[in-house]
Amino acid sequence: MKRFFTLAFWAFVFIAKGQNTIEWDGIYQLQLSDFQSPATQIGGVTIYSLHSAASFDFSFSMTSGEFMFTKNFNPKVNCTFRRDAASLVAPDSIFANDLLGFARYEFDLAELYARKFRKRLYEEKDAFSDAAFFQPIYDSVQMEFARRHTLAGKMTDVGRNGEKLQELHQEVLNEIQLLPDFCKMCKPSKKKKE
Repeated sequence: MKRFFTLAFWAFVFIAKGQNTIEWDGIYQLQLSDFQSPATQIGGVTIYSLHSAASFDFSFSMTSGEFMFTKNFNPKVNCTFRRDAASLVAPDSIFANDLLGFARYEFDLAELYARKFRKRLYEEKDAFSDAAFFQPIYDSVQMEFARRHTLAGKMTDVGRNGEKLQELHQEVLNEIQLLPDFCKMCKPSKKKKE
């Protein structure tokens, strides 16, 4: 009986965690209801802010031998959106939907840079790479992501300029399509020898 309750508890924890985190899949579109931080407020304010909690991260655990022979790290790079950390503050629902549009852009942008990171890991990892080989790559990709995100925020007034946001969002979606081998569950094709 004790084992049953332990298993039920862990199942509940995993289900609750799964409901809190949205993994990028190219299909799901963020909704206002996904902004579940207590800081979220629509109406009754004169300011606006957005913290979408979209990010990409990397972690792995393997033996030295496994590491030496692993080339594809795609499944180890995650692009997620955390509902409980996401907040949106807007004076009204029109403003809130503009911010939501920017959050959708940001989630897709995070996937684009997750794919760029996966691609660089694949291209730069060799059999004699140190386990910390990824850190300079991650730092470089993260810096590029932050620059592009900030520039888009300025150019669109965090989504208020819908026409410009749509243009930038389409660019990101097009770039994602150019990296089909670097989705989380994809296996990159081997380079052809010349």
